[in-house]
Amino acid sequence: MAQRPEPLLPLGLRLRDRRVVVVGGGPVALRRVGALLAAQAEVWVVSPTAVAALEDLAERGQIRWLARPYQHGDLQDAWLVMACTADPEVNAAVLAAADEAHTFCLRADDASGASAWMPATGRSGRATVSVHGDRDPHTAAALRDAALAAVEVALRQDPDKRARRRQRSADMPAGSGVVILVGGGPGDPELLTLKGFQALAEADVVVVDRLAPLAVLDGLREGVEIIDVSKIPRGRFTPQEEINGLLVDRARQGYVVVRLKGGDPFVFGRGMEEVIACQDAGVPVEVIPGVTSATAAPELAGIPVTHRGTSQGFTVVSGHVAPDDARSTLNWAALARGGTTLVVLMGVENLPSIVDALLVAGLDAVTPLAAVMDGGLPSQKVVLTTLATVAATGPPPQLCSPAVIVIGAVAAFAAG
Repeated sequence: MAQRPEPLLPLGLRLRDRRVVVVGGGPVALRRVGALLAAQAEVWVVSPTAVAALEDLAERGQIRWLARPYQHGDLQDAWLVMACTADPEVNAAVLAAADEAHTFCLRADDASGASAWMPATGRSGRATVSVHGDRDPHTAAALRDAALAAVEVALRQDPDKRARRRQRSADMPAGSGVVILVGGGPGDPELLTLKGFQALAEADVVVVDRLAPLAVLDGLREGVEIIDVSKIPRGRFTPQEEINGLLVDRARQGYVVVRLKGGDPFVFGRGMEEVIACQDAGVPVEVIPGVTSATAAPELAGIPVTHRGTSQGFTVVSGHVAPDDARSTLNWAALARGGTTLVVLMGVENLPSIVDALLVAGLDAVTPLAAVMDGGLPSQKVVLTTLATVAATGPPPQLCSPAVIVIGAVAAFAAG
């Protein structure tokens, strides 16, 4: 007689400010870390190497990274442990140490012996629905049933959307897949569009960067390949040509490839370059717009980029090159005289020279300047200053990338 599966107790864990140790630094660890950060856990990663997005999170102080192999004692003070390495012996050692410490542990390569699992409370076909209704079992049950009903309706209406996508490629070479560019929004997974979620549910491969909503990676189907192509300021950098090649290569292997980007793919996201690369290679490509951080981050900080009687428009520019850089194509003098709210993306490093250029062009020195860091994430911070202060003493000491910088009278609305 077959042995019955061991019964499980579904739980909702409150992990805010509680230490969770993730052993491993690869794509599997990345998908777990994103979900843990969304739960506001204190995340420690133990691994000799880490994908670029994890390294970036460590440099920004969002996680702590112990850049070495796992050692006995690394689980001290942990409330939860996740063994996510590619080495079964290391994962087994982590699980044994967690059991000894009476700490629950997930094991990515072999859940059968682990003491904890990621929750899964309802299935319909390939879809899995898991709901925690803020510790209210009636709410959770109602949401679960409603979600399952919606999934079943969607499956009846479109029983195999993945196959239909591939059917579009019938005239392409054998095995051709499709690339879907998905704008992930400013970082909060709840701000990803419904169509974006649907694309991720179909994905065989997800090509992701550091500014995408990393928490959604934890909801991907098992077996989805995650490729981190992050570009870290003054750090690790994946050339755009390499990213283009990855998209084309995986699609030509017959996969549904989702390119998950932060914000909107066509707002300083180099999305059109990726579209052109796919088109030139004969690979079908689709674009799903996202909520751009240029408007979302200020809004989440209480800043309207337009406001009756204050600002009749806004201008979004890139600050990745300084105004006096030969590569700059912006007319900063015209921007200073334009009378619109100025929203600067990727401008942290060059903020002093940007402010100087605006002041030289005649913008009032008392003009408010607000910087919204990690917009839409639990770690969101806002600093409010003026052009004069930045010119006199430099950028606020707490200012760090990624940040959306708003210059204009509306910046004074910033919620601290």
